[in-house]
Amino acid sequence: MKGTLSKQRWIRLIPIAFITYSLAYLDRANYGFGAAGGMAEDLHITAAMSSLLGSLFFLGYFFFQIPGAHYAENKSAKKLIFWSLILWGGLATATGLITNVNLLIVIRFMLGVVESAVMPSMLVFLSHWFTKEERSRANTFLILGNPATVLWMSILSGYLVESVGWRWMFILEGLPAIIWAFFWWKLVNDEPKDAKWLNEQEKRDLQIQLDQEQQGLKPVKNYAEAFKSKTVILLSLQYALWSIGVYGFVMWLPSIIKAAPNMDIVTTGWLSSVPYILAIIGMLSASYFSDKTLNRSAFVWPFLLIGALAFYGSYLIGTSNFWLSFVLLIIAGGAMYAPYGPFFAIIPEILPRNVAGGAMALINSMGALGSFAGSYLVGYLNGTTGGFGASYLFMSGALLLSAIITIFAVKNTAAARHQSAVESA
Repeated sequence: MKGTLSKQRWIRLIPIAFITYSLAYLDRANYGFGAAGGMAEDLHITAAMSSLLGSLFFLGYFFFQIPGAHYAENKSAKKLIFWSLILWGGLATATGLITNVNLLIVIRFMLGVVESAVMPSMLVFLSHWFTKEERSRANTFLILGNPATVLWMSILSGYLVESVGWRWMFILEGLPAIIWAFFWWKLVNDEPKDAKWLNEQEKRDLQIQLDQEQQGLKPVKNYAEAFKSKTVILLSLQYALWSIGVYGFVMWLPSIIKAAPNMDIVTTGWLSSVPYILAIIGMLSASYFSDKTLNRSAFVWPFLLIGALAFYGSYLIGTSNFWLSFVLLIIAGGAMYAPYGPFFAIIPEILPRNVAGGAMALINSMGALGSFAGSYLVGYLNGTTGGFGASYLFMSGALLLSAIITIFAVKNTAAARHQSAVESA
């Protein structure tokens, strides 16, 4: 019989997780506004170099995912994220101080390195506090920091660039992460047993339910065994393709909109925020129904397919109708974000705790490679073709393949869970 779990976890931890990931996303996504707002001209950055700088973050982001997740699971997510906040805030602020493109190359790469551990560490952290029936929603409130941040950051960054310039935009948007690090340290605990705001019964009820979930999983000896899993391999490939679409979109949407006739940077900021309103609605809806039904696949692949079709529609329209093309981009943006919560709930349901964090980190690191490819190649295609049609087609194809792979990967996952349940009965 399941005990009634404390609702305080949602009130206390979810806002903290949301703010933390929001600050991480702020400092990685505002580069597009700096580039569109005068940084490229001031630092004499070519179109090819701009594409490389936009994508270098993700190359750094690739390298330390698995060590970060391992440290978070076996040592302390709290300590790792504390130092990450300080370092990425410092690097983001330094972006506004440089006068040399070579320093910018180093900063963009190191920003990725520092932030690489944050996503898997936060997913590990939440898996220690929320059960299977809650996890898609908990993950969604975390990742909601992504589109919610881009929404207000797009508007704020447009105004900051207009009023104080791109340098002060980076400085003013980098400092909050350093300040927040000390709030994070004071407010969170790695494990429920350490939380003074839960009573002993609440701690026991939560731990019993989390332990019961682990008992229902087939043991996996180590990371090497987990990484050979067909599901993990397929989801890594799926997430890489998905991330091509997401980060090609995020990094270059301001430039796409700014290229429209009579478009200023403030209007660009407002228009760039619109897709993320739909993204927030989609994420909350998908995670709610995914937790209610415990069906993950049905709330992942259909959204990716819609995103693929929307990008393809934008490709067909071309430059003939900016506003119709923009509506399709809104749909594509919202659809790409909606499945995040259900997607990251899959791995903790099929792999035990000793390897789940590492598997999520592997998948997220493959997503970083897709993000690198998406942000670089979309910028490259935009620059070499002189338009956006080729990049729309590229993102459409990547999302279509991602949707197809999801059907096979998560169907296998459901079958494996069913077989495990039968064997346990």
